[in-house]
Amino acid sequence: MTRIAVLVGSLRKDSQTLKLAKALTQIAPEGLEFDFVEIGDLPFYNEDLDTDTPPATWARFRNEIKAADGVLFVTPEYNRSMPAAIKNALDVGSRPYGDSAWAGKPAGILTASPSGLGGFGANHHLRQPLVFLNMPAMQQPEAYIGNLWNLFDEDGKIVTEGTEDFLKSWLEAYAKWVADHI
Repeated sequence: MTRIAVLVGSLRKDSQTLKLAKALTQIAPEGLEFDFVEIGDLPFYNEDLDTDTPPATWARFRNEIKAADGVLFVTPEYNRSMPAAIKNALDVGSRPYGDSAWAGKPAGILTASPSGLGGFGANHHLRQPLVFLNMPAMQQPEAYIGNLWNLFDEDGKIVTEGTEDFLKSWLEAYAKWVADHI
C-alpha cells in the first residue's frame, strides 16, 4: 500500500476544498492509502522555536510527512497564490536545515476555486518551493478545478459531468507518478 499524505490548504471545517480531497479518496485507484495531515495547528515557523524540543505539533507533522511515500496538495487559491497555511507547512517540514521531511517525496498538486480559473495561480506558486524542497511534482496532467461550489451534492459526491472521470484519470497518473518516484 502506498501512503499518501494529504494536505488541504483551506482550514475551514466545512470547506469545499476539504470535500474535494475527501471525494478524491473515494475514487482513487486501489493501492493508495490517504492520511490527512493537519496543518491548521502549526505555529508559524520561527527558528527560535526549533530547538531540541520543538513544538509538539511540528514534531508530529514532520513525522507524518516522513512516514508518507508521497504528498498530495489539495488547495484553494488565495489572492492568486497558495494559502499561508500551506506555505507555513512547507517551512515547518523543511527544517531543521539538513533534515527536511519533504526531500524526495513525489508531489501531486490539485487546486480548486469557485471561479473558472481553478486555482491556477496557487498551483504554480506552490510548484516553486517544491523545486527547492527536492519534491518532484507531477507535471501532467495538470489539475485546476473551477466552479467548486457547484461540484458536489449534499452528500459530497461529485455531480459535475465529466469532472469525476477527469479526477479518476488524474489520480491514476498520480499513482503511477508516485510509484515511479519512490
